[in-house]
Amino acid sequence: MIKINVILNNISWKKYLKDPNSFIDRKVKLLNKKNKLYKKNTLICSLLLSGDKEIKNLNKKFRKKNKSTDVLSFPFYEKNQLNNKIRKEKEVYLGDIIINLSQVRNKDQKVKFKEELNKLWIHGLLHLLGYDHKSNTQNFKMQKLENKFFYLIKKNAQSNS
Repeated sequence: MIKINVILNNISWKKYLKDPNSFIDRKVKLLNKKNKLYKKNTLICSLLLSGDKEIKNLNKKFRKKNKSTDVLSFPFYEKNQLNNKIRKEKEVYLGDIIINLSQVRNKDQKVKFKEELNKLWIHGLLHLLGYDHKSNTQNFKMQKLENKFFYLIKKNAQSNS
């Protein structure tokens, strides 16, 4: 089971989502319901909803890139370490995801905003789970799983409305 602790670090998020915590929680529940991975464990991460200035500072500090970005992920473990940890422990903290409101809100409509937000936290989560896109093969695997997770959330959200 996946659990995401949402931290609202920029009040402007409330203009687009009344309750960001509930929004993410509903999506994660849908994912947990349909996803066969990690049924025996509780995998926890933090999701910081921030703004342009903060994510730019974090990108500069940790990645040496002096520019803004849409999402940053800070995994606690390399993929092999994580797999060993998951085999040994029931509860594992994966790391942190930061999403930039300025990049998400560039979408025209609220539906697009929510879709983009879902894509970004899923992308960040997969980085925490050890996936990457440095090579074509890695990119293909990660993209395939991103699409699967996004489809599970979108499909189930539509059937629940």
